[in-house]
Amino acid sequence: MTDHRLLIISHDAVSTRMAGPGIRYWEMARALSRELTVTLATPGVSLPSERFDMYVYDMGTWGSLSPAVTRADVLLFSGDLLMPFPLLAECGKPLIIEATYPYTFEALQLGSSLSHEQQTASYRDRLETMHRAGRAGDLFFCANDRQRSYWLGVLDALGRINPDTYAADNTFRRFIVTVPFGLPSRPPRRTAPAMKGVIPGIGPDDRVILWGGGLWEWLDPLSLVRAVARVAETQPVRLVFPATRHPNPDMPDMPMRRQTEDLSARLGLTNRIVFFGDWVPYDLWPNYLLDADVGVSLHFDTLETHFAFRTRILDYIWAGLPMVVTGGDSTSELISDYGLGEVVPPGDADAVAAALHRLLDTPDLRAAYRPRFEQVRQQFTWERVCAPIARFCQNPALAPDRAAGSMPDWGVARPALAHQDGESEHQRALAARDAEIERLRALVFAYEQGRFMRLMRQIHAWRAKAGWR
Repeated sequence: MTDHRLLIISHDAVSTRMAGPGIRYWEMARALSRELTVTLATPGVSLPSERFDMYVYDMGTWGSLSPAVTRADVLLFSGDLLMPFPLLAECGKPLIIEATYPYTFEALQLGSSLSHEQQTASYRDRLETMHRAGRAGDLFFCANDRQRSYWLGVLDALGRINPDTYAADNTFRRFIVTVPFGLPSRPPRRTAPAMKGVIPGIGPDDRVILWGGGLWEWLDPLSLVRAVARVAETQPVRLVFPATRHPNPDMPDMPMRRQTEDLSARLGLTNRIVFFGDWVPYDLWPNYLLDADVGVSLHFDTLETHFAFRTRILDYIWAGLPMVVTGGDSTSELISDYGLGEVVPPGDADAVAAALHRLLDTPDLRAAYRPRFEQVRQQFTWERVCAPIARFCQNPALAPDRAAGSMPDWGVARPALAHQDGESEHQRALAARDAEIERLRALVFAYEQGRFMRLMRQIHAWRAKAGWR
């Protein structure tokens, strides 16, 4: 173990019930603590850990986080935290920035039903977050090669691919590394039945289809509900959505949850064929994976899809659960390449139903697919995927341009701020005024609580005001 102290700062809850970001940071802390001295900082609550220290902070209150920052040698966090904690970018420590999603695309999908003005406001918020993240990092990690190409473009536009950084590494493979979502090296263990013979309406011999994640706007549970209605005409099949409400109480409901529940009710499936839960405690999640017969992850054909890495698919791989997934993202290519299930076109309920029939008609389904999963598991253990971060922390350093102080303050380009030849004194004064307004506005925004959470609450408030469900 090195003497370098790594502080991982989670922007999402790390507790008994966790969504993807909380799980990512919890498991990264467990894997990296094998080689490094690790502290995991979490907002509000935390889980007990024997292998690394836990630290609780208050979102948006720098005084609650700064003692942990002072003690650390390296920091790892999502760019979302640079808005409530702008001083993270000025602490003088090497910064590892999570870049596992394009910040703006989720905002566009989330705000697609809002007015143009509202959607533009949320987009600008996320764009500013992305720019701050791109300017601050000394190491960036993404989830797949598509995201890596995307972030190379972002960093180039922000001036981070410059003579200093290029001279240090003209491949930029040490500047942007690939660290996908991982899976535990230990196999899942069943501690109790979870669905079959436990949930009223699901018998011990029923075939269970599991939707492993939340009901977010960029996912397509609607096609699955329609497909299961058809499959249930000939098979004793049940569909379970065990995680419909986000475990973080600051996250308002997304309309997709209500749309899915409404569709199931209209088709007469709820509590008969289709079952909705709340959110499964993290330590009980293996029981659900091992109780299921088929896992499903479906999404729409959007720009978000092209760059996405569906984290719950790693859970299916961990449990050896054959699956039906929508094509178009990098994880569906993994399923296709290794034959781990069926890949279907987006929005095609008929194709989903046919794929479910093929899997459910396979004798001894899990045993038939077991050798294929064994080929893949070792590629995605948390210890293996976190290796690039561990290497950086063995010899942490500021990026060459940040160390040299040669990186200009690349902000969002605004024509009003450009000083052209022949520009009048009045125009320059107006530009200076606009620049100061923007600076003050950014300063105010920076001290607001978590930008993504604020965006979600804002969208929720807009919908409530408009009377939308």
